[in-house]
Amino acid sequence: MAIWEYKVISSGKGGFATPVMLEKFLNDLGKEEWEVIEFTTPADNPLAFSGLARRPTQRDWTLADAAAAAAKEEAGKLREEFEAKFKGLAPTGGTEDDDSELAENEDDYRRPVDTSRDQDPDADDEEDAPKDEWEQLMEDDDLPTFFEAMRPHMRRNQRGAGISVGVSYLANKWNFDDADIIGALEECGFVLPEDEDSKPAYLDYDGDLFWVNINRRGELWINTKEKPMPVFRTVAGEPIEVEEEPQKKGKKSAEKSKADSKSDKPEKSDQPKQEDTSGAPLPKGEEFLALIRPKMRRSRRDPGHSGSMTFLSRALKCSAEDLQAAFENLGLSLSENKDEKTEPTVIGDELWWLNQDSRGGVWINGRENKDNDEAAPKSKGDAKLSLLSSARPHLTTVRKGTFSQETGAVAAKLEQPSEDFLNALVAAGLMVPEKPRQKPVIVDQGGQSFWLTRNTKDQILLNAKVAEKPEGEAESASEEPVESPTKEEPAPDAKEKKTRRPRTRKKPADKKEG
Repeated sequence: MAIWEYKVISSGKGGFATPVMLEKFLNDLGKEEWEVIEFTTPADNPLAFSGLARRPTQRDWTLADAAAAAAKEEAGKLREEFEAKFKGLAPTGGTEDDDSELAENEDDYRRPVDTSRDQDPDADDEEDAPKDEWEQLMEDDDLPTFFEAMRPHMRRNQRGAGISVGVSYLANKWNFDDADIIGALEECGFVLPEDEDSKPAYLDYDGDLFWVNINRRGELWINTKEKPMPVFRTVAGEPIEVEEEPQKKGKKSAEKSKADSKSDKPEKSDQPKQEDTSGAPLPKGEEFLALIRPKMRRSRRDPGHSGSMTFLSRALKCSAEDLQAAFENLGLSLSENKDEKTEPTVIGDELWWLNQDSRGGVWINGRENKDNDEAAPKSKGDAKLSLLSSARPHLTTVRKGTFSQETGAVAAKLEQPSEDFLNALVAAGLMVPEKPRQKPVIVDQGGQSFWLTRNTKDQILLNAKVAEKPEGEAESASEEPVESPTKEEPAPDAKEKKTRRPRTRKKPADKKEG
């Protein structure tokens, strides 16, 4: 009974380069008495396989084995006698004619092979023995070319057309160094790229295009694709000059001359041209204000216009230090306290001042000086009393004793522009807050307190309430009471309400005896 040993056989992932190499591998297995019992080949590469082989390790002695051994020994003896006969080692009694005839027919016989030492692993091969296919394959002339040897290892290119293989992969597959593969590429005429953006240099081999590229990780890849078939050829055409009709030509020349005449005329523009002040020193006084006034925008909080120092320095193409020096020449400066509003400076018919926002940015503000536009001069107190007294009836009750209304709505009731009304309130001593929770400036007038606030909707509100008297202040007998503009004075003949006496409960009368 035979005892088997098993062996897993495989050609590797890429398979053999040629069918001859595959046959040589299978023949070597047969010589070693291996029996292939499983052989699997992928559909895309017939030269790659994996399988299982076995061979017996021990055999039982039988009569058939003895007969086979005797026949093998007898065949060996006959082979030696036959070889000695043709080499002239054995004595023969033939004539010269027989020798000549044997010499003529010597080519008709196959050269015998000595098989007596086939089982000896240390036996040397015969020097004049013919080379088998594997030995012939190892010769340089019979080896496959570099293009043919790497094709079975190439796979479909995921980023372009054709197939590709990495240089490092080939080196590991063939047990070479990367430098050996790179040297083979240079000998075959490939141009190695310097970086990933280098244009590919193509090689034409057997109708296919080959080139080498490098990826972002610095790896070299060999690519190939089919050479595109030519579908057209380029030829140079001859230009033809078309003569235009005289009428059309004259019309076209007239239109062209008309367009040229229009282009010669200077373009008219209603807007004055602004001079380029880049690199020039900043002017002073009124000229400086006239330069920055067109670059300022309408203020969203206070009446008038404003502009940031950052924007003006970019617009005038100057540094912030130069711009700050120009402000100081005009007498404008910032207050040390950010929450305190800087007093405006009168320059001509306008009021100018600087302020600083919550982020540290410096702004310049300007508005028209309304105090100089009134025809009849009035005292400041009379004007304030007239403005606040006329606005008080249009305030609505917010809570007990407090009244409020949006300044735009009050200005509409008084038939005044909203901006002029707000300027008049500022001139009366009120201050427009920059943020909703800023502490207001309260002005007492006519026994009532007035102040301005800003809500979350960025609306300016006018507020009023009855003024509180300081503690300990004695009322003068001659002082007249403050009249409320929203209440009517009672009639002098109105009857005073009488005080009601408390009702006393009467005692019940005694019952008379009947």
